[in-house]
Amino acid sequence: MRRTTSSNGLFDRIEIVSVRAMVGILVHGNNHFILRGPRPTEREALALARNWGLVQIGEVKPQKFGKWEIRNKEFRENLAWAVIVPGDHGVSPGVAELLAELRAGGVAIVRYSDDPLGEGPVWKDEDHPELAIGTAEWVRQLRRENETRLRRVHKRKK
Repeated sequence: MRRTTSSNGLFDRIEIVSVRAMVGILVHGNNHFILRGPRPTEREALALARNWGLVQIGEVKPQKFGKWEIRNKEFRENLAWAVIVPGDHGVSPGVAELLAELRAGGVAIVRYSDDPLGEGPVWKDEDHPELAIGTAEWVRQLRRENETRLRRVHKRKK
């Protein structure tokens, strides 16, 4: 809203100025989010990806996070920015096609990455041999180890 005064000073006029929030796409590995809000910085983009990227069973994530809101329905013509942050997988073919369309339409695509040459995913399986047995089994092992440790601690207290 903007307040203006007429040239003769006799009356004030209030102008309502519509400022539409920008809409963009945040790509995180093979996942993506359509967001209403300003283009995030690298730190903000990583925080957004962490917030919405990992969903726990039974957990309900709010649609809003800071200055951003997830959009469930949006026209691709409305996308004004695109940000890519590193993930554990490559960009899906559908999102890659959308990004190519956006680039052709003049939308700048910002890639925040530990991998500036685009040589592959940041996550490498060989760096995490403990997960070779599968993530579900790895979590079960961690829980068993924790339960064993807790039993020992409780026995000492008695």
